[in-house]
Amino acid sequence: MTEAPVAISAGKDQAYHALEHELGVLMRRARALSNEFMREIHPDLDAAAYGLLAGLRECAPARPSDLAEYFKVGKATMSRQLKVLEELGLIERRPDPGDRRAHLFDLTPEGRRRMDAVSASRQDTFHRLLAAWPVEDVRVLATMLARFNRLTETAVKPIRSRADAACDPIG
Repeated sequence: MTEAPVAISAGKDQAYHALEHELGVLMRRARALSNEFMREIHPDLDAAAYGLLAGLRECAPARPSDLAEYFKVGKATMSRQLKVLEELGLIERRPDPGDRRAHLFDLTPEGRRRMDAVSASRQDTFHRLLAAWPVEDVRVLATMLARFNRLTETAVKPIRSRADAACDPIG
């Protein structure tokens, strides 16, 4: 009678191990795909800058302090990343109408065009990879990933948008 809980526990441990393994594979392959896509934006772009662009695409305009807090980097690091993106012509700064001492950052029209093109390319990749799957399986995967992402919401604070609405560029 005492062996049943041990067997259940072992099966549960195996399930968690398998999940950890598969999430690791997913993250590594997603990072590799993202590296390819970020080169389409600009050959000099690094992963942090690409992530910052994705965040701004979803939540702009945003203050540097909110971006630094969201991405868990210092304000100086965020300033350097924003400066690089600004020099590449992908983002622009403008005064915050709510606080003239502060600035808001947003994508330039060219930055938005490039991000939209990469988004379309990413969608094409997903369509190609999942073409053999039934649409219901794709829906189930999306639903389960959304469910998992909701569990991680407390681990990452959302970027505050201009309207102070919650915005999570990752999710």
